[in-house]
Amino acid sequence: MNKSFWKAGHWPTLLAAFLYFDLSFMVWYILGPLAIQIADSLSLSAQQRGMMVATPILAGAVLRFAIGLMVDRLSPKTAGIVGQVVVIAALGTAWHFGIHSFHQALLLGLFLGVAGASFAVSLPLASQWYPPEHQGKAMGIAGAGNSGTVFAALLAPGLASVYGWENVFGFALIPLSIVFVVFCLLAKNAPNRAPAKSLADYLKVLGDKDSWWFMFFYSMTFGGFVGLAGALPGYFHDQYGLNAVTAGYYTAACVFAGSMMRPLGGALADRVGGIRTLLVMYTIAALMLGVVGFNLPQAYAALALFVGAMLALGCGNGAVFQLVPQRFRKEIGVMTGLVGMAGGIGGFLLAAGLGFVKQSTGNYQIGLWLFASLGLVAWFGLHSVKLRWRTTWGAASVTSARV
Repeated sequence: MNKSFWKAGHWPTLLAAFLYFDLSFMVWYILGPLAIQIADSLSLSAQQRGMMVATPILAGAVLRFAIGLMVDRLSPKTAGIVGQVVVIAALGTAWHFGIHSFHQALLLGLFLGVAGASFAVSLPLASQWYPPEHQGKAMGIAGAGNSGTVFAALLAPGLASVYGWENVFGFALIPLSIVFVVFCLLAKNAPNRAPAKSLADYLKVLGDKDSWWFMFFYSMTFGGFVGLAGALPGYFHDQYGLNAVTAGYYTAACVFAGSMMRPLGGALADRVGGIRTLLVMYTIAALMLGVVGFNLPQAYAALALFVGAMLALGCGNGAVFQLVPQRFRKEIGVMTGLVGMAGGIGGFLLAAGLGFVKQSTGNYQIGLWLFASLGLVAWFGLHSVKLRWRTTWGAASVTSARV
């Protein structure tokens, strides 16, 4: 990363966006690493466990669109402050009063969806400060906040085994409160923000077929990342008999790989082009998940394949958001919400679907193979629009970025 990048934008805002996204993702995902212990405590079935893990993902997906509108009409910083207050209040309530039923767990998941919607805040907050040639790096750094899933996977099961899973919500309030103060002090809205548009203007974006392509592509990369992150603790527990803490460590290795590859994927897309990067990543992810679907007898072999798949999906996340600002720079707020919403829906379907498949068939094979097949569909879809994109909005005469 050269000096021109750090001089091009506003690094305190980039840092604030990263921290906000990081801690928000930690609590958005927190029911995943705790799923085994919560399921044991509340006597949940595999399908109920999958639905509990998937509920924050779906809620975050829906709220991303709404918060995307708030970002564009008010400001990214204002939307971020509101979102953090809601999440802190929800976790505080769950910690104080406790969670005593499956339906209460689902209700908490709905409020945690606000944390998942932080995607629609942090990325525009960072993106609007940087020129096209640095979009991949800026969006990748801000988006690397999904590394918060690593902290949840590493720490939550161990803390739950010592202090009880409900007290983990109380522990989470400490870093959340610190980051809230940092965000309020450091985050600054970009001076060149586009004026707010009407709802009709936003709906027009859906009339552009490229918006649907981006939503589909991201439902595979981010949906794959967050869906697997939520399902893997249960997968390692069910398939290989790992306890909650060990399953958390295995999952942490996978989500760490995907999280760290997001900024690298953005930087790689800046260098070689987002389309080329995505084509390679879809190939790798589909291959890895297709092989792991054979129900390998060794847990470490499955771990290695999931790490490889998450590396590819994380890189793909960065690549998608290297392309989106080039195509929809004036509508980046609403497009971030729409594309993020699609990614969340993809994650919900994957996490809930894997739970359903496990409940119905006794293993995860069909679910993993179906997702791998959809990765191949995404590859062919991207290949079909490649030439048109590179000769229209991605042409060298239109943008300085590599497409």
